[in-house]
Amino acid sequence: MTSILTNNAAMAALQTLRGVNDSLKGTQGRVSSGYRIDKAADNAAYWSIATTMRSDNKALSAVSDALGLGAAKVDTAYTAMDNAIDVVTEIKAKIVAATEKGVDKTKVQEEIDQLQEQLVSIAQSASFSGENWVAGASGTKSVVSSFVRDGSNAVSVKMTDYVLNDGTLGNVLFGMNSNGTIQTTSGIIGTAFNGTYGGTVIVMPSIYALDITSFTQGQLDGALSGVELVLQAMTNAGSQLGSISTRIQLQETFVSALGDSIDSGIGRLVDADMEEESSKLSALQTQQQLAIQSLSIANSSAQNILSLFRS
Repeated sequence: MTSILTNNAAMAALQTLRGVNDSLKGTQGRVSSGYRIDKAADNAAYWSIATTMRSDNKALSAVSDALGLGAAKVDTAYTAMDNAIDVVTEIKAKIVAATEKGVDKTKVQEEIDQLQEQLVSIAQSASFSGENWVAGASGTKSVVSSFVRDGSNAVSVKMTDYVLNDGTLGNVLFGMNSNGTIQTTSGIIGTAFNGTYGGTVIVMPSIYALDITSFTQGQLDGALSGVELVLQAMTNAGSQLGSISTRIQLQETFVSALGDSIDSGIGRLVDADMEEESSKLSALQTQQQLAIQSLSIANSSAQNILSLFRS
């Protein structure tokens, strides 16, 4: 039966066209955005996971920046300590030269005075972003090392610590008071020796206050022993700084690789397969054209009825 009031064929064709248009709209959205899952309505579980991991990746990016800052601080401190070792080695050589009979100790001391002032200059200059790791009171310096989400979904930031020690054989060149002024009476270079160190009794001023002008041969020998202990302490401090620098470099590499892995994992969850979507788009465009043609044919059936009345 053909009715001019109800066109079932046109309604069916219209429903098909609407379905094709909806599918085409979704496919075009995925093609234009590149995402298979762009909002929670697309897939709530995957969208939630991807959103959380994107947030974590931003935190990892901040960790990477912090690692760069920490590396700069540590590298500055290591450079200062390495240069200070060279200066103390020069002082050691001057003391050895002073043991030679007939050498004018006053002239040697003038050279040592300049080297002592250079040590202060190194300690004062070894500051990066307001932090000095080779001059300071005993305390702890820290750099960000990682961002962690544990099995219970709790998040935390992990730190790498470097404990300053301004004692005789600690790991800073000089101590520092509360207003940021170098204290030349503490630290490896500033602390005097008066006791037994490594089985050797040493009584001498600090490296900074050392004045060999009137030293006897025995005092020069003691000064050499003291300088040797200072060099050992400075070498140990340099090793600690070098180890932290290596750890930071490894962590930077790991954080970069981890960020790439997370990006890849997120992509597997939510990225659109562009080859598949392209094929769907072509097919749906063809279906749309056919649905429009079908609707046009269904709508023309009412016109065919008019021909019955004309005859």
